[in-house]
Amino acid sequence: MATIVICSVKKTAQTTARRCLSSNLKGLASSAVSPLPLTCTHSPPVRLLPGTRWFSRGSSVRFMSHGTAGRAGAGRTRRGALALSGAAAVTAAAAIAGFLANANHFQCAEMATKVSQAVEENEPELDILQRCRGFMSHPVTDIGVLQERKGEMLTKMEMLIMKTQADFCNALQEVDGGTFKVDRWQRTEGGGGISCVMQGGKVFEKAGVNVSVVFGNLTEEAARQMKSRGKVLKGKDGKLPFCAMGVSSVIHPKNPHIPTVHFNYRYFEIEEEDGSKQWWFGGGTDLTPVYVNKEDGFHFHNTLKEACDKHHSQYYPDFKKWCDRYFYIRHRGETRGIGGIFFDDLDSPSQEEAFNFVKSCAHTVVPCYLPIVYKHLNDSFTDEEKDWQQVRRGRYVEFNLVYDRGVKFGLATPGSRIESILMSLPLTARWEYMHEPAKGTLEAEMLEALRNPKEWV
Repeated sequence: MATIVICSVKKTAQTTARRCLSSNLKGLASSAVSPLPLTCTHSPPVRLLPGTRWFSRGSSVRFMSHGTAGRAGAGRTRRGALALSGAAAVTAAAAIAGFLANANHFQCAEMATKVSQAVEENEPELDILQRCRGFMSHPVTDIGVLQERKGEMLTKMEMLIMKTQADFCNALQEVDGGTFKVDRWQRTEGGGGISCVMQGGKVFEKAGVNVSVVFGNLTEEAARQMKSRGKVLKGKDGKLPFCAMGVSSVIHPKNPHIPTVHFNYRYFEIEEEDGSKQWWFGGGTDLTPVYVNKEDGFHFHNTLKEACDKHHSQYYPDFKKWCDRYFYIRHRGETRGIGGIFFDDLDSPSQEEAFNFVKSCAHTVVPCYLPIVYKHLNDSFTDEEKDWQQVRRGRYVEFNLVYDRGVKFGLATPGSRIESILMSLPLTARWEYMHEPAKGTLEAEMLEALRNPKEWV
């Protein structure tokens, strides 16, 4: 098995990374996103043989032969893409842990965690301006303001969501070959955002990664939504000043064997009549496959579990259940996908500890998803499988428009950018009258998993 050794991690004002992988890995492109220069050594390239797969259990990794692993057509060849180069050093370092020398798609979680820990330790020491150079765009908030209040949570969170956007966009561009359109927008009432969207790519039909930082006064409708969640809010003269920020992404691949993924991490702050502030974090990451794949489900959930376990042993089981409940399409009697984690109104044990947990979760978005993409990159599919993907996308649309809390809040907030709110919707979807898959099919197996959520780890 090929390995990567991070030989040195140095504090530096420069934000470039040396090329450390060659051959089947294209190399680690330099980028200002990374605060860490990485010097790497690696073993000779190892190629995957046809009919083999990797999966991890805990910290161990096994190499096993396989058939179609829950997929139709025993004769299909799984020819996952065998190269990854990162446009951002941290993104690439996290991602290549799962692609080292083309050997292991699902080995990324452990190494990515180690890299992320090193990043977390060094980030506070970096200059704000240096970190901003690697983003998809300059931040919503003026850089001078961010530098003045660099110790405050509003700045810490904005820097995290900007970095998360850049890391994920760079990783997706690398696998797709396309380029994100970067669209800055402003909100008249206060704040704005950066929407990064890639449509009609080779791999992704539609990929969106949004950052928003908005402030102003809560509307009555938005305040009612907060109170319905148990918030006790005391405004002054009927006004509730607030600031909300977050990063949100939905990726709709072309291939029905590559799952849709969604993540969102956000921070909310409200000033009450006496000047005191209420704050909380929310977010999560969830996977929506079109077909059941147990190894993918294990890898995705296990990567999230490892991030949660660093902070509290109950986070993963509690937030996994919360995710299954939240992404439930009541009028269909099924979940939107196979879940992940979801939490909201997180305001304990302390602001800094809650932020560190959110940061750990945000650092998993590349290693929990990109190995799955590469694994299925060249999977063949039929017209019938594509039709089933379209039906499942219809369910995705139904949930987002009827139940999603973020969409409802955005639509109830004056000045919100509708294009960014509805970015989560796919380019195409399908609604068939009285559609029900035949018993014993892979489609029926998927539906059973959605109607009866299971434990993947």
